[in-house]
Amino acid sequence: MFGKHFGLPFEGKWAARHGWRGHFGPGARGGRHGMGGSDFMRARRMLAQGDLRLIALALIAEQPRHGYEIIKVLEDKTAGWYSPSPGIVYPTLTYLEEAGYVTAQADGAKKLYSITPPGRAHLEENRDFVDAVLDRFAAVGAKISRMRRRDERDDERSNSGPPLVRAALENLREAALKRLDAEPEAEPKVVELLARAASDMKRV
Repeated sequence: MFGKHFGLPFEGKWAARHGWRGHFGPGARGGRHGMGGSDFMRARRMLAQGDLRLIALALIAEQPRHGYEIIKVLEDKTAGWYSPSPGIVYPTLTYLEEAGYVTAQADGAKKLYSITPPGRAHLEENRDFVDAVLDRFAAVGAKISRMRRRDERDDERSNSGPPLVRAALENLREAALKRLDAEPEAEPKVVELLARAASDMKRV
């Protein structure tokens, strides 16, 4: 089942700022832009009930593919949110071949997989589910791409202006976050103070 095989390849600064823990599951949580939003939760529920065999079969139905291409397509569709490992993909392809749903042709050191008539019939029997998962993948990928672009704009703004102004803004941000960590219920007061500072700045 998909739910056991989630991985997040974009760990690091971007992942940390949004609350990702490195594996999709109980440790993942929403960040400042709502990474635990409805698109992500719906995709997770679908994948927890689904089977990589069907998704791989659907991608091979589009065109003959190598195993690594399937990994890359899924990474691209989800902007890196879902990346099945080779240790999951290649046994899946072996199963599809043994079931008669695909054929494998040697292509140098790799295998090129093509769908068979029984494979297409099996895929059509499950077409609604496959289309729903792929559509959700696309929604998740688009959402992550928008968030990354927003973060890039935020970073550009935070890196602009005189050094002393940037340092003062960062100090204000850290003070506000530290207060919220200590007193989550103080959020209305923190927002009021920040709004007052902004208003005072406009009058200077």
